[in-house]
Amino acid sequence: DTDDMRDAPSLSIIAGLQDAGAQIVAYDPEGMEQARPLLQGVAYAEDAYACAEGADALVIVTEWSAFRALDLPRIGQIMTNPFMVDLRNVYRADKTVRSIFNYIGIG
Repeated sequence: DTDDMRDAPSLSIIAGLQDAGAQIVAYDPEGMEQARPLLQGVAYAEDAYACAEGADALVIVTEWSAFRALDLPRIGQIMTNPFMVDLRNVYRADKTVRSIFNYIGIG
């Protein structure tokens, strides 16, 4: 729960996704202003739901408390392809999560 972007894994993850042709929309409750000068070609969303809207994949890179309280059915409904990569295991791969998303938990 900090805005510190030093050595943030999101920097290299976003660069790698962009190199593969992905269009990135990002949301971070605290770190977006610090990320803007470090990340080129990234659109920033006003909240997690705006970030997920129309997305083919959702990648959770930080374990923010706010991300643990998301309305997952709502997220799944507003995505084009409900696919979640959870790099911090914010969610358990239980039946509820798997009924909404193609889910990969790593971390």
